[in-house]
Amino acid sequence: MNIDNTQSQMRKGVLEFCILSIIKQGEAYPSDIIEKMKEAKLDILEGTLYPLLTRLKNAEYLTYRWVESSSGPPRKYFSMTDKGESFYKVLEATWNELANAVHQLTQQSESHQ
Repeated sequence: MNIDNTQSQMRKGVLEFCILSIIKQGEAYPSDIIEKMKEAKLDILEGTLYPLLTRLKNAEYLTYRWVESSSGPPRKYFSMTDKGESFYKVLEATWNELANAVHQLTQQSESHQ
């Protein structure tokens, strides 16, 4: 088995939740999302982010507005919809259950060593 592939799959599983967590804090521009993800040591490429944002928008979890920019083309700022808020709450509960279960299992294995 390839450790890089396993690590990549683990990260992919939490990308949507992390991106929605950033947008939940307030309207976000994609490059700001990328920067916040990098600060958290979860690097994401534009080629991964944009399709994910489009999928979340098409599912009506996100909306966006165009903002004129003095240094180039207009910018698309994303925010969460009410439907997105509900979806986020389910993801948050799922994450908490999963994180608690993993923590419990890994603590058990450490205590048996």
